[in-house]
Amino acid sequence: MRWQATGQTKAVMQHWRAKLKHFLILSSAGKPIYSRHGDDQLITNYIGVVQTIISFYQSTNDTLRGFTTRDVRFVVMSKGPLNLVAITRLPESDSQLRSQLEALYMQILSTLTLPSMERMFAARANYDLRRPLQGTETLLSALADGFTRGSPSTLLSALECLKLRKSHRATINNTLLKTRSENLLYGLIVASGKLVSVVRPKKHSLHPGDLHLIFNMLFEAGSVKAGGGENWIPLCLPGFNNTGYLYMYVSFLNLEHPSEQMQERPRTSEGADDEVAVLLISAEKESFFELRGMRDDLVEVSLHFVTKVSLFPAVH
Repeated sequence: MRWQATGQTKAVMQHWRAKLKHFLILSSAGKPIYSRHGDDQLITNYIGVVQTIISFYQSTNDTLRGFTTRDVRFVVMSKGPLNLVAITRLPESDSQLRSQLEALYMQILSTLTLPSMERMFAARANYDLRRPLQGTETLLSALADGFTRGSPSTLLSALECLKLRKSHRATINNTLLKTRSENLLYGLIVASGKLVSVVRPKKHSLHPGDLHLIFNMLFEAGSVKAGGGENWIPLCLPGFNNTGYLYMYVSFLNLEHPSEQMQERPRTSEGADDEVAVLLISAEKESFFELRGMRDDLVEVSLHFVTKVSLFPAVH
């Protein structure tokens, strides 16, 4: 039995080493927080070695940024109490890997906010951050997998817009502006995982990284389930403000009957070809019904145009 267990362990280790890319997140105390591949038992020794190397450089008032061993490149990013590590055999530059680590860091902040995370580690240096992050592993893994696949949006730090006639997009934008509610901060319409329209205050542009977090949540990780066709989600958008939460109203439209709330979302990942959603973001925690009313007004004003005339031809 001992020989069998050892053989299984070797097989698991070989499978882990065969991966082209790994992401590790650990605390400055060496506590594991996230690993894209492998469980705690498998990666504990590796995390210990990485933390020892990082600590050695810190003890000499230096910062470890990366190193290469054989055909594997290690890139390290230290962010306060966190150390994020990318390990890859793929032909990527250090700047690309750093932008990917930055996105993973922003994903963590979108759940916790920076002050909240800092308080946790100030109270206890070896705090186990996995507990407050429980349930968000799918979001981190969806981002990590997108980086490994090399999707254009992640490599370019940009989002794909739905192809539309200029006049159609202008009509949708004007409709959003006409129906906007008092406490609306950002309003978006998305279709098949692509951006259709966005309205925002003149002095507050949406950070591309924040948009990636939203799209990752809705269309890649599949973490938003239909709750009567609508969801109310507290989230931090670190590019906008990493110290507090915003509140996002999400409504997936029933294209057969746009004025009715959809009872069940057709698909929970990788936006379906005919999947259209309205996203309304506010800084006000109690603005759910206000934003729902805006959604209803928006659909009433653009009942046929937005769903049928504009979006379907572009998607199909």
